[in-house]
Amino acid sequence: MASARYPARVTKTHLFNLSIPIFLSNIAIPLVGLVDTALMGHLGNVQFLAATSIATSVITMVFWSFGFLRMGTTGLVAQSLGKGDYREIVLIVFRNLSVALFISMILITLQNPILELINNFFKPSINTQLLIKKYISVRIWSAPAELAMYVLVGFYLGLQKTKITSLLISFYSIMNIILSYYLVVDLQLNIYGVALGTVLSAYLTIVIFLLFTFFYIKNKFNIIPRYRKILITKKLIELFNINFDIFVRTILLTFAFLWFTYQSSKISEDYLAVNSILLQFIILAAFFLDSYAFSTEGVVGFAIGRKVKKSFLFVVKNSFKLSFVSGLIISLIYLFFFKNIINILTNLEYLRFLCYGYLFWVLLIPPIASLCYQYDGIFIGASQTAEMRNSMIFSVMVYVILSIILTNYFNNHGLWFSLLIFMILRSLTLRFYFSNILKKF
Repeated sequence: MASARYPARVTKTHLFNLSIPIFLSNIAIPLVGLVDTALMGHLGNVQFLAATSIATSVITMVFWSFGFLRMGTTGLVAQSLGKGDYREIVLIVFRNLSVALFISMILITLQNPILELINNFFKPSINTQLLIKKYISVRIWSAPAELAMYVLVGFYLGLQKTKITSLLISFYSIMNIILSYYLVVDLQLNIYGVALGTVLSAYLTIVIFLLFTFFYIKNKFNIIPRYRKILITKKLIELFNINFDIFVRTILLTFAFLWFTYQSSKISEDYLAVNSILLQFIILAAFFLDSYAFSTEGVVGFAIGRKVKKSFLFVVKNSFKLSFVSGLIISLIYLFFFKNIINILTNLEYLRFLCYGYLFWVLLIPPIASLCYQYDGIFIGASQTAEMRNSMIFSVMVYVILSIILTNYFNNHGLWFSLLIFMILRSLTLRFYFSNILKKF
């Protein structure tokens, strides 16, 4: 494979072009959540929406806890690309796929303890508990496919093959929407159909793209990895040490959103349903803005691998500008279409009315949160994982304390205010550690 080349001056146009495929594919990911929410929101019973909110929040936390399978793969692959070490790139990918399969088997065996934790933590009604159990007992089986997808996405992002990444994500998300709609609406399988749709789409996607990746590696790198070279104890321990900080950071991040769901349930089941709808706006914005962070990861890792400080500084400056302006545009769109989207997501009038009172937070969060998303991309590309861990520990601790205090005084508005502060703290703490990256040059 010819040595990859990037311009020393990484312009906004260059970053935008890299981000477009991810940007377009990322539209499909939150649409899955929107469709699932809409399907449950039109079943005429708030318990379907509440159960889906709790179950998906927990499963998301569990799966995202192993987000290092993507983030660690991206940073290591990008830096190896910068060094021209193509054999190591292939070994990183196959090693992480093996780790993903091992983790998945453990998660499947732990589904009953997960259900017990949910019941003890959230204390939902009996009917809601039954719906949650029905969802998780099906969805947990998607773990091998979903975690393997993390690795493949990280691989192609590290190579800056964003079109392939977008194709994978889009195919999975679109199939998820189609299958879930068919199973819920046509076959009337309600929450079981939503979970089964995700499982089927995950396996269909991973089978297709594992085959594609095998031939891609064979043709581009002219390398067929040997299994005995993949499972080297020293390399696996090194991989664990590198990814452990990301593991801790990701657990804390997903816990922060699970805590948001928990605090919502403490206010009332109605507000749990309301916040599950409103969070779709935040998630939608996050997936849009993450397109810049994702493309930044590969360029940052490549610049560090090549020791090109000028390229690194340009990508940092321009990615922040692009991300923040995009956040403002998203908020402007929400301003005009907020009520229309709410009305699509639920036909329950009292839930619609409650949601209307939270437009302010939905508008404020995207541009402010864009900064912490972008810092994440920069630190992932640089593999500065200890700093990400420390930043998240501090931010989550303050967020949890503030959410308890502010919710007591300002009810659900206090909870949203604490979420905003959480986003700000993530940016400020990572900015504090930024100089550590410069020491790599």
